[in-house]
Amino acid sequence: MRKILCALLTMTLLLSISLSSNYFVKASSQVILDDQLQEVLFTESGPFEVIVTFNATGAPTNNQMQLLKDLGIKIGTTMKSLPMAGIVATKAQIEKLTESDEVFSIYLNKRLEYVNDISTAVTGVDKLRTDDQFRKQNGGLPVTGKGVGIVVNDSGVDGTHKDIEYGRNLVQNVLGTTNLSSITGIVPVSYTEGVINTDTNSGHGTHVAGTVGGTGAMSAGKHEGVAPGADLIGYGSGGALLVLDSLGGFDYAITHQEEYNIRIITNSWGSSGDFDPYDPVNIASKAAFDRGIVVLFAAGNEGPGENTHNPYAKAPWVISVAAGEKSGKLADFSSRGTKGVGGTFTLNGQEWTWEDRPTITAPGVDIISTKTVSPLTLLSADVDAAMIETAYLPYYTVMSGTSMATPHVAGIVALLLEANPLLSPSDVKELLQKTATNMPGYESWEVGAGYVNAYAAVDKAFSNRPYGETVNLYENFNSEVESETTQQDFSIDYNPVTLVSDNAHVFTVTEGLSSLVAKVNGEGILSQTGNSINLVLVAPDGTEYSSGISLLFPLYYDRTVSVNNPMPGTWKAELRGLRGEEINPTDGIALPEVVNGTLKFSRVSGYTGLDDIEGHEASEAIKMAVSERLLDGYQNGTFKPDQQLKRIELAKYLVMGAEIRQYLPENTTLLDVESHNVAYAEAVTARGAAFKDIRQVFDGVMKAKEDGTFASEDSVTRTELAYSLVQALGLQEEATSFSGVLTVQYGEERVVIKDADQIPTELKGYVQLALDLNILNAYFEITQGTYELTPTVYATFAPSQTVTRGDFAVAISRYYHAFLTQ
Repeated sequence: MRKILCALLTMTLLLSISLSSNYFVKASSQVILDDQLQEVLFTESGPFEVIVTFNATGAPTNNQMQLLKDLGIKIGTTMKSLPMAGIVATKAQIEKLTESDEVFSIYLNKRLEYVNDISTAVTGVDKLRTDDQFRKQNGGLPVTGKGVGIVVNDSGVDGTHKDIEYGRNLVQNVLGTTNLSSITGIVPVSYTEGVINTDTNSGHGTHVAGTVGGTGAMSAGKHEGVAPGADLIGYGSGGALLVLDSLGGFDYAITHQEEYNIRIITNSWGSSGDFDPYDPVNIASKAAFDRGIVVLFAAGNEGPGENTHNPYAKAPWVISVAAGEKSGKLADFSSRGTKGVGGTFTLNGQEWTWEDRPTITAPGVDIISTKTVSPLTLLSADVDAAMIETAYLPYYTVMSGTSMATPHVAGIVALLLEANPLLSPSDVKELLQKTATNMPGYESWEVGAGYVNAYAAVDKAFSNRPYGETVNLYENFNSEVESETTQQDFSIDYNPVTLVSDNAHVFTVTEGLSSLVAKVNGEGILSQTGNSINLVLVAPDGTEYSSGISLLFPLYYDRTVSVNNPMPGTWKAELRGLRGEEINPTDGIALPEVVNGTLKFSRVSGYTGLDDIEGHEASEAIKMAVSERLLDGYQNGTFKPDQQLKRIELAKYLVMGAEIRQYLPENTTLLDVESHNVAYAEAVTARGAAFKDIRQVFDGVMKAKEDGTFASEDSVTRTELAYSLVQALGLQEEATSFSGVLTVQYGEERVVIKDADQIPTELKGYVQLALDLNILNAYFEITQGTYELTPTVYATFAPSQTVTRGDFAVAISRYYHAFLTQ
């Protein structure tokens, strides 16, 4: 995961300690160094990004700041309330700091990873549990899946784990015994009920069960499952699963449906090959469907290629679940269907239509859930230690796969069935798809309807509001673009003290490319601190295209440059370091590092519905944006690139291609919006609109007017567009905390924006980030007097300039590349 919590900016470890206390006064004269810092000091040459904690009760004192200056430390940032400074220091400087009585400790600025409570936050499960209206509709209690029976058809479940304790939320635990070699004669299927632990050689099923409905008892609720109120029924077949074993699980679910109110069976296993509706597993899943049981299957982990979809997940009566990252992207390993493939068949006299695609996408990368001791969980010990708090390590483990995404959706289904027990399996499948969040750059054969949205799904289960009007899966688009993309990997052994030509990769651009996208990862020390490198593409004629050095480089390691309609010939990808007064009035330099990168070359092979774009400067950006479903043309086959972008068009395109969650209130307050546009306007103005707003607490990605109207037909200014696109990246905190001078990268210097005073103070941070992330560009002017030895560069932003549809195509295509790297 590339977006991390940076200790330098979000140090929360000590928030529970009263700031008025004198906690940081050390008992001895020895300065504390953390183990990782000691390791890198021994193995690396530096410089190093570290956090210094001083002996103080508030912000660093003047004496402490002077200490840093006396040591020649010139890059750093200090906290406002905590006695801490994040600095870049050499080994010698760190050694000097350890000799000072002013210093309490020095720690490496290491990466802090997200944990599994993020999964339930990103899908809206946390939000719906605390929703007052939902509680009222649910008899005054939170929606937890209470009373809904879920069969976990897997390797088994360890009922000794307090999160899934046998006799409590694990109401039955069954050991399947379908080993034919141990059977004499033809006998009924047998199984042993009441087995406390049936997961003795895998751990897979225990992890799945915790995701579905673990109570989080061993982590004070932090690693709670999606539906902790549900009744779990484990059906374990051991580590080696055969078809007969899986059929035993379906058989048990149908046989005991009334006894345990079984409404769901989740299956995190599969096979390969073509879809066969008459396969016994598909027959069994259809039988469960006919009994009102919702059947879920993992899409498979054979991606990213086409035609890798689990054949059992293709049955039209089941829910197939793809694995997404918590950032909103599709996991590379997640199996894909096949574009345009499907068909019809008849089963028991009924005709069915199937499509080779997942139904929905859910979190499936680095999922923390319940652990049982097994060889499988022992293999992940290093990952567990890095991601899980020490106190919780005995009880939880990290796994990735569509196996982890599927039980997440199974838990959401339990919430839906508690909210509305009358929902049929078909109703549930349709409801999940109609409330999904569009995933930019992916088609339905890859991600289904999009990323699951538990909050909207439960809302629809209670209210049956008309969700689905904004889902791309159900849209008929006016414009179509066919394109092909190839990728090349490269690496540069970056050394800031050598010539630029030594820090470059040479490559060839062929005739007729529609776009070139270059990306590198400047990860820094131990892949944890970020590196202040600038990626520059140099065209054959010397024109430079720069990624710039974002002020957020410790948070976001990727640098991306996109060039539409690149000139054919020999290009160079150069790495340049931060120098001079580009962030602070100090002298700085990027760090040595082997930097890995990719080059993507796209070529448009054909398009329709864009009759008026040829020869326009934004034509290639328009084609790219249409091909990725980031925007659309008009019904009459035109795009009108020079026409002003309307606010309602911006709303539609943000929901279409910027991963904006659906939201439909009971009564809209935007009374000037036409009924067919209400879903778009409400989505973009709602709190927590952006998918990358993990906790769903930030403002919307567009703002209503001061009089409460939406003003659909009004134009959009460049400042407003900067706000919307940066807000859609989940960067509200970074944008609103900005208080410096507005600048833009030009070559190897930062140039002040001349018209910054025309930008409202509260929006300057959004403009700064839009410039730094290369979503929007500044306008440069170079002047030179008759006797001046060097020219002067001026930069403006034109904040009140209105945005055309062509302008937006360029901006949203750049946003798309920024989205993929955040």
